Formats: sequence, C-alpha cells, structure tokens
Amino acid sequence: MGAPLPPLLLYSRRDCCLCEGLEQKLRALDPAPPLTVVDVDDDPALQARFGLEVPVLLVFGEGGAPRQLPRVPPRLQGAQLQHWLARHAVEPPRA
Repeated sequence: MGAPLPPLLLYSRRDCCLCEGLEQKLRALDPAPPLTVVDVDDDPALQARFGLEVPVLLVFGEGGAPRQLPRVPPRLQGAQLQHWLARHAVEPPRA
C-alpha cells in the first residue's frame, strides 16, 4: 500500500461543509492517518490567518515542523484521496 501517512493537522471551523467533508473523508481512509482538528474560531490568531481559507491541511514532517499542503480537491475520496496524500504529504516537496 505504500508508506504510512504522517500525522496531519486540519484547520477547520464549525458548520463549514467543506471542513466537515474533508475531516470525514480523512477519517474514512484505511488506514486513517493520525489527524488533529483545530477550530480556527477558537484562536484569534488562527482565525486571522486561516479564517477565509479553511479547510487548511498541514502535514508534520520528520523534523516535526508542520508544512501546509495544497488545497485538497473537494471531490477526492477513498483511494484517490489516499494517492493525493501520498503524493503531497509523504513525498518531499519539490524545490
């Protein structure tokens, strides 16, 4: 199946259908990646930075620092989403 997915961080907000949909799709993967969901409305700094961009997905690399991933196409799910994540989250970013 390939390398396991690294831990992910999802910046989200309540009542955001795109945020809720992405969270559900990530949790439905087999195996599901470790996922932390943070509501940007609970932190003014996060709300100012990501409030208009949610959902925002970040990956934790080997050094532990988060790296923002490109916007996940909303139609991806299942194997297509797994492949997209492997391409963007597991493989090192191209310079």
